[in-house]
Amino acid sequence: MTRVSVLVSGGGANLQPLLDLYRSGTVPSLGLISVISSVPGVLAIERAQRAGIPVYVVERDIFPNSASFCNALLNKLRDVDTELVVCAGFAEKLNFPLLRFYRHRVINVQPVLFPAFCSGELNPIWAVERTLELGVRLTGATAYFMGEEDNGFGPIITQRAVTVLNGDTPASLSNRIMREGEWSALTEAVQLYCEGRLHIAGGRVLIDG
Repeated sequence: MTRVSVLVSGGGANLQPLLDLYRSGTVPSLGLISVISSVPGVLAIERAQRAGIPVYVVERDIFPNSASFCNALLNKLRDVDTELVVCAGFAEKLNFPLLRFYRHRVINVQPVLFPAFCSGELNPIWAVERTLELGVRLTGATAYFMGEEDNGFGPIITQRAVTVLNGDTPASLSNRIMREGEWSALTEAVQLYCEGRLHIAGGRVLIDG
């Protein structure tokens, strides 16, 4: 069983598909051991509690800087014996020591098809807006392993394509990318990891089978 902790900061829209996957029992090797929130009182906490998942709060606002917050977060992840970290609407930046300790063991998802809009540091809101401004016909979501620098992208695990429709607004497109792209890309990436089917070679993720 792979011991998975999910990091959240808000409503938990990306957390819910992971909770559903875990409760369905379709991935016996998935052990969802904790949900850790950087903000107290958010809906994601309620979602986790309703699913019977232990919840911890490592509150960002009580720490003087990002380094001390990430150190506390790393300690909590290690305390609960986390093997895989999943970011599901996590608003805080992760620092080098944490990402180094969990090298190739932190999965995140973004509302873009890598490598589009990945020059410099990725800004998901800007990427969706530019998708519409440039008349891009096809967008989507990418689940990936975070590198040792939290710059918004890394080795690709899974991707989902989403069609841009006439009349789309940034809000409508973001919502559809989340529902049609992020949810399935993220849950498949977690499933593949827990099943031991992911390997990295030459900076690329290889999927067995």
